[in-house]
Parts: sequence; structure tokens; C-alpha cells
Amino acid sequence: MVNYITEEGLQKLKEELDNLTNIERPAISKLIAEARDKGDLSENAEYDAAKEAQGMLELKISKLKEEVANARIIDKSKIDTSVIQIMNRVKIKNKSNNTTMEYTIVSESEADLKKGKISVKTPIAQGLLGKKVGDVVDIKVPSGVIPFEIIDIST
Repeated sequence: MVNYITEEGLQKLKEELDNLTNIERPAISKLIAEARDKGDLSENAEYDAAKEAQGMLELKISKLKEEVANARIIDKSKIDTSVIQIMNRVKIKNKSNNTTMEYTIVSESEADLKKGKISVKTPIAQGLLGKKVGDVVDIKVPSGVIPFEIIDIST
């Protein structure tokens, strides 16, 4: 599955993968070795915990490797703003309470609500994709259905 991402987002993924592979993995291997040296493995809780942590770490490393392999960097200069798509900055107005919000629609790995970045997989982003300025869309969110008017689309 192709994952569209910014250059900065890809760099962050690579740094996290490097940390997990070169720092976390050796640390867990050391813990396993230390626990193994304590004797009987059948009743060794430290060994079991370290092995479980190792399994979780390897799963995370595998997932990150897949994300990096499937990443495609988006050239912001080629992003269309006539309709909403990934990497667009969108200004929307909640028609039920007249509040205005701005979000940038990004890949799942780059989502950060505090920075106004929402995942392309969220209900709001899904409801906005393909829409134009002036469109009013009803988006189903956990608290019900909210009508949003699209005010602006930019990069």
C-alpha cells in the first residue's frame, strides 16, 4: 500500500527505525542475555518480559520498514488546490456552531492534531476529499453528523 508523505515525515520515520534497530534492539538483546544468565527459564519472569518486549519491538521495526518502503514523497509544488486532497491545507466552517477550523490533511504517520495535521483516514478528512471551495458536506463524527462548509483550500 503506497503511503504519501512529506520529506520531513519520511526522515522522521527513518530516524525512528534507526533508533529502534541500532539502540533499542541491542538493549533488549542484552536484557534477554542477563535474564538467561539467572538460571531456570521456565520460571523466569524477567526473561519472559524481555522476550515479549523483543517480539513487540521486532513487530514495530517490521511495520516501520514497510512504511518506509511504501513511502512516496509528495512534491508540494505539484499539489492541486481546486479540490481537497492529501497535503492540502483546508479551512472549514462548522455550520452548526459557526466555528472555523484549519487542518492540513496528511498521511497517518504524520498526523498531529496539536499542529493542525489530521490523518487522511479520519472521518473529517474522508468527508472532505474531492470537495471544492463553497461545498457544504455532512460529515459523520462520533458525536453525530456535522455540516461543514469549505472556505479555502491551499498548500
